Order: sequence, then C-alpha cells, then structure tokens
Amino acid sequence: MLLLGFALASMFSQRLVDAKIDIASNEIDRARSVVEQQVNASGTNASLQARLNSARAALTQLPQQPSEASSAFESVLLVDQSNGGVVTSPENYRIPDGLQHFVSEGQVSYQFAETERADGSRYNALIIGTPTDSDIPNLQVYLVMSMESEEATLALMRGLLALAAGVVVVLLVAVVWLATQQVTTPVRAASRIAQRLAAGHLRERMAVNGEDEMARLALSFNDMADKLSNQIHQLEEYGDLQRQFTSDVSHELRTPLTTVRMAADLIAADADDFEPHTKRATELMIRELDRFEVLLGDLLEISRHDAGVADLSTARIDARQCLESAWEQTQHLAQQLDVEVRYDVPEEPVWFVGDSRRIERILRNLIANAIDHSEHNPVDIKLKANEDTVAYTVTDHGVGLKPGQEALVFNRFWRADASRKRHSGGTGLGLAIAQEDAVLHGGTLDAAGTFGVGSQFRLVLPREPGDPVDNPAIALHAPGEER
Repeated sequence: MLLLGFALASMFSQRLVDAKIDIASNEIDRARSVVEQQVNASGTNASLQARLNSARAALTQLPQQPSEASSAFESVLLVDQSNGGVVTSPENYRIPDGLQHFVSEGQVSYQFAETERADGSRYNALIIGTPTDSDIPNLQVYLVMSMESEEATLALMRGLLALAAGVVVVLLVAVVWLATQQVTTPVRAASRIAQRLAAGHLRERMAVNGEDEMARLALSFNDMADKLSNQIHQLEEYGDLQRQFTSDVSHELRTPLTTVRMAADLIAADADDFEPHTKRATELMIRELDRFEVLLGDLLEISRHDAGVADLSTARIDARQCLESAWEQTQHLAQQLDVEVRYDVPEEPVWFVGDSRRIERILRNLIANAIDHSEHNPVDIKLKANEDTVAYTVTDHGVGLKPGQEALVFNRFWRADASRKRHSGGTGLGLAIAQEDAVLHGGTLDAAGTFGVGSQFRLVLPREPGDPVDNPAIALHAPGEER
C-alpha cells in the first residue's frame, strides 16, 4: 500500500507540474509578443523604467485562459544593462540568477522557486522567462505563476490516498483476522480437546461443521480419539484383569501353602532321623517354602499398589528407629557374608510423620541388597535431615551399576546378572515395592552407580506426607564420582 501510494502521488504530482508548465509555455509566448509590440510602440523618448512599466501594464490587460486559477500570473520585465546593473518592473524584483543566465543566452527557461509578494508573504511559484526581440537590448520577460493551487490539490490527493490506504488496511486486517479465525479456532479446539483427552476425559470430541479441510481435520481427530479411547479401555480392562488375577491367585495360594507349610514343619521336626540326602531335601523344601511365602506377600502388596488401595498408617516417628529395626532384620546376613556395615546417624532424634512399617521395609530391602552386592566390602548407611526432608543413603562398594541401569533396578523381577547367586533370597519385587512405598509418602527413591566401583540408593521422605521434596537433605552420588 505504501509503494502504491507513493507511485500514485508521484504520478499525480508530475501531471500537475506538466500541466502547469504547458500553461506557462503558452502564456510566455503571448506575453513576449505583447511586450515586443508595446515596447516598440512606446518610442525611445520615454525613460527605460517608464517603457518597462507601460509594457508590463499591457500584460495585465491580457484576457485570461479558461482556467483562470491556473493561468493567473505576475509579470516581471528585466533588462540586464552593460554596466552590470539590472532594471526591473516592478522595481527591485529579484529573479533567480541561474534562470537569468539561461534566458540571457537566448533560451526559454523555467524554474520552481520560492518568491515574495508585495505584502511580504512568501510562496512557491513557477518562474518562466524568455528573451525578446525589441529595441531595448537584453530585455527579458518573466511570468511568475503561483503553485499554491497545485499544492492544495496535491495535499488533498495525498489525504485521500492516505484515507483510502487506511480503509484498505483496516479491511485487509479484518479479512485476515476472519480467515485466521476460521483456521485457528478449530486448531485451538483440537488442542483444548487433546488436553482434556490427556486428562482422562475420553468422551471429548470436536464439532464437525461443513465439508472443508477443517471439517476433515475434525473427523480425523474424532476418529483418532475413538480409537485411542477404545485402546485405553481395553488396556484398563486388561490391567484390571491382570491385577485381579494376581490378587486372586495370591489369595488362593494362601490356603494350600498353609497346608504345605504345616506338612513341611511336621516333616522337618523329625529331620534328624532322616538319611542325609532326605534331610537335605527337607532343608531345601523348607527354604523354598519360606521364599514362596515372601513372594506371595510381595505379590499381594504390589497388587494393592496397582489397585490404588494401599494406604498409610502414619504416626510421628524417629527416623533412627526405622533404621535400627531394618538393621535387626538384616544383621544376620551381614554376619553370614562377613560384611562391615558403617553408620553415619545423628545422635539426637529425627522426628517426622510416616508409616514406620513401610519405611522399615524400604530400608530392609536397600540394606539387604547392598550387603548382597558388596563383594564383602563395607556398606555405608547415612541418615540426615533438614527443614523439609529426611534422607537415607545406602552405599555399597561392590558390583555397581552399568550406565542406564539406575532406573531398571526398580523394575519388577529385573536383575543385572541373572546367573548371580542371591544370599538374601529376594523375590525380585523388593525394590519395586520400595519405590511404591516411597511415592506413597510423597518421597523419592533413586539410585546411582559406577560399574565395578559400587552403587548408592537414596530414600528422600518429606517431613509430612505429601509435602514437596525439592530440597533433599543428601545429594545423590555414585561411588567413585567426584563431589
């Protein structure tokens, strides 16, 4: 719009100037003829100034052109004397030097310049001059034609162009806004509905209006939402069936396991009277029954977490007592494997609100795993607290973790080395349950390790369940890592 406005204004200005020059050219020819006749008729007896005034008076009596405003002019007669002086009519009227030079060389010339009226006001004008062939040497005739009318016309035209440009720009903005709304409104609706779908509102759908691209987008989006909803429902049903199956199997196995346990206890009571191989078989049966009972308990616990029915039995507890209780249950394993366990625990009580049974279970799993993977090296246990959190770290200096295994260790039934012998008799669900218990408190359980150097597990718990744990009391560091 700016380029078009400049082009139109330039063309219109040039047309006005060309028209003004054409009028001036016609007028200067008439004026020269009248001046030559008047000067020759005035005779040589009158003074030069009188003859010039007489000729100029004759010019004022010329009939005007049809367009009076355009052909109005002020006439000036000028004689360039040999002594360097200049005689003008009206007197002391100043003509630009450059224009005088071209006219004195016999050329009809014009120039746009600012001139002054008799009352002292200044205005822009077209000054056109021509030499004459009269008995007054170096006589020049000039017509001074005001450009005020053309300037007003040009200003009006520019105002109209600016107004038209403004109107067009407003219309363009309105059209673009409407077109954009037709595109962005469905996209916004799709984004909003996608967010609601992600939040679990699976019945949300886009409105389909018309048969354009946006309507096809809405149809495709709705079709995708239907398929996703069906898949999610199927997965939910499958997950529910899987959790229910695990829970039912665990419960159903309780009764036969209890029966088998009673029978095994009766057999084990007379184990001293058995043959050595029979006695060994009895010991293996008892050990596997113990492991089977632990596995059933873990399956029931993980099924409660999956079903979302696990809850906390909170109380105000001392973090040191949870650690002491966990150590009492794992001390025999440390003695059996000859592993030194070193503690860094505050001397004063560390009070917070939590479920002591679940926290003891987490710590028991972490300590047992650390002892089992320590390769007979010391295990370091640290307890520290700040205003927001209570944190435990259990660090071993044994097998360690390979890169990427920090998250895998919390997967169910995952083992870094399936062929490795486990002395603690774990079921493969301990760390998974421990992480669920930590999350139930609103805390975190994470790990870091260096292969061949060792690993560290960190449990961070809030002072109150559900409070943020953005400021853990202990930073997580893998053994061998620079701090």
